[in-house]
Amino acid sequence: MDRRRFLSAAFATQAAPAPHLAASAIVDSHIHLYDPTRPKGVPWPEKGSSIYRRVLPEDFRRTAAPHGVSSAIAVECSPWAEDNQWVLDLIAKEPAILGLVGNIEPGTPEFPRLLARFRRNPLFLGIRFGYLWGRDLSEALQKSATLDHLRLLERAGLTLDTVGPPKLARDLLIISDQAPDLRIVIDHLPGVDPPPQPAALAAWHTRLRELAARPGIYVKVSAVLRRTGGRVPLDAAFYRDRLDFIRETFGPDRLLFGSDWPNSEPLGSYSQVLGVVKEYFATLGESAAEGVFWRNSQSAYRWKPRTPGQPR
Repeated sequence: MDRRRFLSAAFATQAAPAPHLAASAIVDSHIHLYDPTRPKGVPWPEKGSSIYRRVLPEDFRRTAAPHGVSSAIAVECSPWAEDNQWVLDLIAKEPAILGLVGNIEPGTPEFPRLLARFRRNPLFLGIRFGYLWGRDLSEALQKSATLDHLRLLERAGLTLDTVGPPKLARDLLIISDQAPDLRIVIDHLPGVDPPPQPAALAAWHTRLRELAARPGIYVKVSAVLRRTGGRVPLDAAFYRDRLDFIRETFGPDRLLFGSDWPNSEPLGSYSQVLGVVKEYFATLGESAAEGVFWRNSQSAYRWKPRTPGQPR
């Protein structure tokens, strides 16, 4: 991609995108797709939630394209194994969606069979496994089958997305020791509340720095917005301390933008979520922005462009 075109897209104003905005310039590495109107419904979001509605690729295009984003990676938001297939079938004819981070559980008897099945699809980029759906990663790692299955994921060349509280860092060091070539993406780290106790905070920071020393570990710049004092600040300065620490620890080549849309909507619109991240990275130079907004996601997930206009 021509660098001048990329910068005009990456730093275009969120209120009124320029007509020449390159629609393929930004890859959103974290969106969710679901349909509560299916006969079986959905396990998430809950009925009555403000985001309880059909969320399909065309909805993503309509929401994101005006802001220079037309490519995304879907992250499964259901623990039901067959919902992986539902999303894969959905995105097969939707080239704006570069692939799926699925949801199958290491350590369970069916994991090897499901992994062998889904990995045959080139749009299946990896799995998400951590402190979600009532799962406890620390407990799961006590079972040898869990680590065996994560090594299967490593040998398949797929990626592990993970999310959780500060103790997740300790778990990831164990996983990385046992599967050193496994690419790992830490979701929503900007939204994790640091431990309040000084000793615990120092230990967490030490573990994160140790993770950062391992080249296959990435951080998603997602879940950035947060509510404080009854409001959600929309200026990057409010979030700078956390973002600075993450950037300085992991370096700009290991960060990738994810909106967490539509789960992000209760805190801000798509343009507001993107706008805060753009504002933060606008001062850090062309190379850092290019990495965060598409190049690093390709390194983390090994996605392949599906249209000639997508970045490569």
